[in-house]
Amino acid sequence: MACWLFKTEPDTFSIDDLARANTLWEGVRNYQARNFLRDEVKEGDEVFIYHSSCSRVGIAGLARVVRAGVPDPFAFDPDSPYFDPKSDPAKPRWYAVELTFERRLPLLPLAALKANPALANMPLVKKGNRLSVMPVTDAERQAILGMTGV
Repeated sequence: MACWLFKTEPDTFSIDDLARANTLWEGVRNYQARNFLRDEVKEGDEVFIYHSSCSRVGIAGLARVVRAGVPDPFAFDPDSPYFDPKSDPAKPRWYAVELTFERRLPLLPLAALKANPALANMPLVKKGNRLSVMPVTDAERQAILGMTGV
């Protein structure tokens, strides 16, 4: 079982929204993140939900993958902001995974994550990394959970 970090803007979709219902994690339009969703994220994997582009940036909770590697249906919907006219249902370009809520965590701010030496190599804490889906090593997972007191 692997662990991941997924970024979201809480004004669009927050950990509280996920707590209300499972969700298809759709709308990812970066090829590296798409490759993770299509090829590496698996059912049962754990996901840290990270709130970005907001006043309280940081890890807000945990989710679990309940369905992996499905074509993103919004890529085929001309009324969706995620529509891609070059994506074909027979040969999808974009993928999604379905998540279920596990639990909220005490918010772990980005500054605290950056200050933890055990996370120094984590892409999230490095300058210029804007990837919305990224792997989390077991050591990073343990360090993060240790910071929450969980």
